[in-house]
Amino acid sequence: MNNFIYKLEEKLKSIIKECGYDTDNVTLVTSSRPDLGEYQYNGVMSLAKAYKKNPNIIATEIVEHLLQDSTFSNVNVAGPGFINLSFSDEALTEYMNEVKDDININKGQLKKKKIIIDYGGPNVAKALHVGHLRSANIGEALKRLAKELGAEVIGDVHLGDWGRPMGLIILELKNRHPEWKYFDEDYNGEYPDDIPITNKDLEEIYPIASTKAKEDDNYLEEARIITYKLQKKERGYYALWKKIVEVSVANIKSLYDKLNVSFELWNGESDSDKYIDDVVNYLKDKGLVCESEGASVVDVKKDDDKVEIPPLILVKSNGSVSYETTDIATIWERMKEYNPDEIWYVVDSRQSLHFEQVFRVCYKSGIVPVNVKLDHMGFGTMNGKDGKPFKTRDGGVMTLSNLIDNVKSEVEKKINNNLDKEEQEKISNTLTCAVLKYADLLPNRSTDYIFDIEKFSDMNGKTGVYLLYSTMRIKSLLDRAKENNYSMNKVTGIYSPYEKDIILKLLEVPSVLDKSFNERTLNYICDYLYELTNTFNSFYASVKILTEEDPIKRESYLSLSGIVFKTNRMLLNILGIDVLERM
Repeated sequence: MNNFIYKLEEKLKSIIKECGYDTDNVTLVTSSRPDLGEYQYNGVMSLAKAYKKNPNIIATEIVEHLLQDSTFSNVNVAGPGFINLSFSDEALTEYMNEVKDDININKGQLKKKKIIIDYGGPNVAKALHVGHLRSANIGEALKRLAKELGAEVIGDVHLGDWGRPMGLIILELKNRHPEWKYFDEDYNGEYPDDIPITNKDLEEIYPIASTKAKEDDNYLEEARIITYKLQKKERGYYALWKKIVEVSVANIKSLYDKLNVSFELWNGESDSDKYIDDVVNYLKDKGLVCESEGASVVDVKKDDDKVEIPPLILVKSNGSVSYETTDIATIWERMKEYNPDEIWYVVDSRQSLHFEQVFRVCYKSGIVPVNVKLDHMGFGTMNGKDGKPFKTRDGGVMTLSNLIDNVKSEVEKKINNNLDKEEQEKISNTLTCAVLKYADLLPNRSTDYIFDIEKFSDMNGKTGVYLLYSTMRIKSLLDRAKENNYSMNKVTGIYSPYEKDIILKLLEVPSVLDKSFNERTLNYICDYLYELTNTFNSFYASVKILTEEDPIKRESYLSLSGIVFKTNRMLLNILGIDVLERM
């Protein structure tokens, strides 16, 4: 790890040890008193307590060593022992040139680890709704962030393709098309390559079938029987199921493509089905399964529980397995196939009990070793202006497709109509994605938020559109410099307070990335991007960059602009937002 602040923390750690004190935790933070220094070290109090010594004496000893280092332009002690540090222009300039040559220097680095992220969760043959936006956006950004920090990451869509909803859909198709070969138990030939239904048909069928099941016990029982036969892979039902999944997944992929969301694995609940018997038998052999009212359950209570955690139902009284069992089998499969260090679930916060039960069984049984981290990253809801879950104008559930279309209609108002249709389409798609991504990732992951299409599509507010426009303007500046053959080889110095502000803001990148990763939330990156962009825009508005007559200063201005552009592009990419050429 070669970033500026980390190297200074290591240097400070050595100095503290030279002074006769032992510490493994040295952290520099941005100063709360810029008039005293740019960064602070606040660990002296802990040292004073450990060594039973006056903190001011310890701070003074450390400062005497720091004053001999040319990295610092000012070092002082404030209060009982807070050490304030300011950096020399020479040290900052040298570091900026290192970053210019390799932007990756200015970020942290994880220990090598393999992470599986489960962040899709769409149900096959059902319309994706606005809730799927959050899991997709947060999961994709966390995946990109972990990769940026050096982890090996595998994203899994984890389709809901194996439960009773599939039985309901197949039953409704059977009632509508009893002549299909799939429903002829005596048929032994090849089934058709295509079925005459679209994804729109499937999305219309499920609500109808679900309503019928609630109103008609016989219909519900028949759906249960079909679900059971499907899960036993009875030939006709299984063949029809594969066709339904094929049609639905093609539509799901097209929607995720619009959001710059991709998965390394397109697995579903069905893929873990082959491990169900192994899991159930394993848990029985471990002596963890008991019978309760005809069902097989696993007790997951702990002595220190503050609330009651009910037992996990492994096999229901009717012989079918629970959703919890399917998830345990999925973890079994992931441990067997990939041996990850961590598995993250980016799923609605309302599923917290489900994951608590599943994780406890996995740890208690040894399916997952204690050194492997299972983590549920719940998230809040996306609400409309009224503060209630986002709905259509007529009060229905807003589909993800409709939301994307509504945002696209709004951003199209901001596009240059003189561009050709193909470029207009590309720009509107990119802006739509930026609006949805930035608005969704700006609040802390765990909180609910209000989505206002007009507000988050504004070019001047704290929005993805503003960030894209500003980043595009930096790129345009650099392109014009290239056209004029202006040198952009290095940062030659610091000639104004605006440059110093930018450089000090750039020093924060590693801590912002680390904090986002450690807390599994992207709001720190979103806020930082806005701050860095505003800091650069102040520089852009106050300093003549392209028209600066002094070629040495102009080279420095342009080189620093290039670093900001690369940083913005990297951070926008983590959020899943592409940078435009123009708009």
